[in-house]
Amino acid sequence: MTRLFNDPADFADEATDGFVVANERWVRRVHGGVARATTSPDGTVAVVIGGGSGHYPAFGGLVGHGLAAGAAMGNLFASPSAQQVAGVARAAEHGGGVLLSYGNYAGDVLNFDAAARTLEAEGIPVRTVRVTDDVTSATVDERAKRRGIAGDLCVFKIAGAAAERGDDLDAVAAVADRANDRTRSFGVAFSGCSLPGADEPLFEVPEGRMAVGMGIHGERGIDETDVPTADGLAELLVARLLDELPDGTVLEGQRVVPILNGLGSVKYEELFVVYRSVQQRLADAGVVIVEPEVGELVTSFDMAGVSLTLLWLDDELEQLWAAPADTPAYRKGGAVAQERVDPSTVAADAEAVPIGPASDDSRAVAERVAAGFDAVRAVLDEHADELGRIDAVAGDGDHGIGMQRGAHAAAAATAEAVTGGAGVGSVLRIAADAWSDKAGGTSGAIWGAALEALGRVIGDDERPSGATVAQAVREATEAVLAFGATVGDKTMVDALVPFDEVLRTRLDAGAALAEAWGDAVRAAREAADATESLVPRMGRARTHAEQAVGTADPGALSFALIVETVAP
Repeated sequence: MTRLFNDPADFADEATDGFVVANERWVRRVHGGVARATTSPDGTVAVVIGGGSGHYPAFGGLVGHGLAAGAAMGNLFASPSAQQVAGVARAAEHGGGVLLSYGNYAGDVLNFDAAARTLEAEGIPVRTVRVTDDVTSATVDERAKRRGIAGDLCVFKIAGAAAERGDDLDAVAAVADRANDRTRSFGVAFSGCSLPGADEPLFEVPEGRMAVGMGIHGERGIDETDVPTADGLAELLVARLLDELPDGTVLEGQRVVPILNGLGSVKYEELFVVYRSVQQRLADAGVVIVEPEVGELVTSFDMAGVSLTLLWLDDELEQLWAAPADTPAYRKGGAVAQERVDPSTVAADAEAVPIGPASDDSRAVAERVAAGFDAVRAVLDEHADELGRIDAVAGDGDHGIGMQRGAHAAAAATAEAVTGGAGVGSVLRIAADAWSDKAGGTSGAIWGAALEALGRVIGDDERPSGATVAQAVREATEAVLAFGATVGDKTMVDALVPFDEVLRTRLDAGAALAEAWGDAVRAAREAADATESLVPRMGRARTHAEQAVGTADPGALSFALIVETVAP
């Protein structure tokens, strides 16, 4: 259990602030996370990594010479927002472009990809390498769908070393991609982790039992077995990874980096007991061990668990793995003298959405919309724990708190925008920016896109008619569908699409907006409840699909709750 915190909602920000002041030799605080406190030669590729907080030393602890140039750090187990990723990349970039690398999770993909588009529009070249090392999260045939766990370190270290020696952006991306292709990980857990302020862990494992194939965000395992001896665990971990070798790999004489990773509360002495057997079993298989790592490298708060990663080397990968690195949490080789960044140099934050001219009618509606966001904030505060509990059944349990953060940010931003004289379209676009930035994760990206579309269509010129509202909802639906989910995938889309269809049908039939909206809300609520019977096909819940049957999708439920709350 996480015992030391103030307001749980502030935990990640306060932890980052403390991390920075404790490690000013290496890092500085920037919008969205941290960047190196030292300079790099002009033209150097900036390797920008990131993900949710709660995994220290990933991700901020890996920023420094020979490794990452910056880390975008989202809230607890939630991806950083697109604004955060772009802010870190701007602060870390030195004219050689940016390599974005991160674990392959839906929210991270949405937000890092959006940041990449923003950066490229600003003239900054970007490449992306998603880490997909977890062998339990998808089959070999669907390796691109696998999630990233402790193999992150292998990819980040190889990419950082390549950037440090002066490789260009395409070369850094290519070698990082090769490192990912040659990295495999497998993990187990003896107990789940507890987020700050939570009364119980995200999942529980019966005494004497072990979850097999868990994730690093509190996702429960895909199987369960009795806890073995240390030697028995080593046998399980090694055997599973030797079952799946990179293409063209022959065990005899192959050089490999083993990484035995503790997930939060397994003691180092226990890890060493397991590692002695891991190394022996690998040696018996004929492989040659190269510079292994044993310790906490990618954690999950207080989770009691262990993962084994194998990086299968070639000559170039071995050279890059052995190259010097100097970061707060990971050091290799001799120290390299570094020049510090001028403290007066700060990266500019993303520009605020401008407030332009608006009609009096539009400003009047904007006041009602801002009041609606305040009501949404209140209702999500009331339901956050339940939404988190539902999300924890097959996900990581952060949906409630993520929606809370987004709603609080949107309510505050829209109240300020109305005071500044914004029209309704601007208020909605300002809400989109605030919601996506503070919520992070998949829901932050989706709600940001939906609100931006609403504001873009409605505009600031006049009081929106029913037809305009219907068109705006249609555009918002299209923006959400663009992320790839369809009806039946067990996502927010299952409630959004019927809401959109019923609203347009009733308005086309001549119903008043309030009446049509009420019918659409009922359709959304029925569709959200009906997701209980669905098997998830998108996001983190996909890995634990069968466990989600019988529980409604939290994204669909929260959508129904919000549209009910803001009914005209």
